[in-house]
Amino acid sequence: MNIDRQTLTELFKAFTDKKVMVIGDIMVDSYVWGKVERISPEAPVPVVSVEKREERLGGAANVALNLQSLGAETLLCSVIGADRRGQDLMRLMTHAGLDRDGIIESGERRTTVKSRFIGNNAQLLRVDEESTHILNDFVFKQLSEKIEQILKDRKVDAIIFQDYDKGVISPALIDFVNEKAGALKIPVMVDPKKRNFLAYHNVTLFKPNLKEIKEGLNLNSVPADLESIRDASKKLLEKLNVSMILNTLSEKGVYILWNENGTQKDKLVPAHRRNVADVSGAGDTVISVAALCISHGLNPEDTALLSNLAGGLVCEEVGVVPVNKEKLFEEALLLVDRGRSK
Repeated sequence: MNIDRQTLTELFKAFTDKKVMVIGDIMVDSYVWGKVERISPEAPVPVVSVEKREERLGGAANVALNLQSLGAETLLCSVIGADRRGQDLMRLMTHAGLDRDGIIESGERRTTVKSRFIGNNAQLLRVDEESTHILNDFVFKQLSEKIEQILKDRKVDAIIFQDYDKGVISPALIDFVNEKAGALKIPVMVDPKKRNFLAYHNVTLFKPNLKEIKEGLNLNSVPADLESIRDASKKLLEKLNVSMILNTLSEKGVYILWNENGTQKDKLVPAHRRNVADVSGAGDTVISVAALCISHGLNPEDTALLSNLAGGLVCEEVGVVPVNKEKLFEEALLLVDRGRSK
């Protein structure tokens, strides 16, 4: 790392002063845990003997939980269904201590629920309940007015678009938020999906994975070698006119490309060796840490390094969980000390 222990300590302390708006698709992550000891006589599928059921906040709400775990205040803006599962989601938010002011309930939508069935600590099946159509004009107006009011009433340090292609985010909403953020000089971070991939112009940070780059740029393939990743990232940087491209590369780590004083710079940050249990939610953690680092003015290379470190930590847990701030800080200190000893 390019920073010292004191600077790192100050950075983590500064997280508690940050207010981050998260805009996107929120959902309930439902888990059924159990044991598998036999195959069903009805079909060649495992039988799960249920031991525990659990429901957690997912999607953009998991980004909010990551930010909260890091000490920041989160302003979550989304649309859910006016249904029973929406009530469950609101209760989960209240229990987690998350602000519900930015949540719109709509009778024309279904609250997204992802149900995962886990047997012997391995995911066997996922069942999704969701609406994916774009918001109608009335609900769009409600959401955009809510976002504008929050930006007016509170000092927001960063905005994250957490897109899961469920319909909350649209090109019209992206343009609306970018205009407001630009006027207030608020950095905007994006975790994209396919539908709006090329609509995120002029944002601060754009964080796709290899699959999303391939789909978003209509490329037949993006080999995992550095040169191919660099070429695809340069295309994105120029096409979207963004400040930074942060590619998450799974077990290969992360790759960051950025403009600095008119010159393009890049860095591949290798992944740390981990006992990977579940990669679910790692991207949420990466974008959360990156947003806080950038809002504090940390350089792109160290932002990528810390984000990569955080994403790896949550992969050691089964299910979608937020990053542990203390553990992240301890491992970051080890990296600082390792860098000083070289």
